[in-house]
Amino acid sequence: MTLIQPLRKVTTVHKDVSERLRKINPTLAKEVRKILDENKAERHIRGGMATKMKYSKLIKNN
Repeated sequence: MTLIQPLRKVTTVHKDVSERLRKINPTLAKEVRKILDENKAERHIRGGMATKMKYSKLIKNN
């Protein structure tokens, strides 16, 4: 019987990627770090777009 691991929080995954991967494969860790940094920089834009869509749908339904 295999135990199912619980889902990890995003911060734990990011920590694993940034710390553990650096020890295992430094080249891959640099590439992944670039992607995570880019995602972090764009996160507020996606949040704003989601909020805009939410309220535009509410206005259309009323």
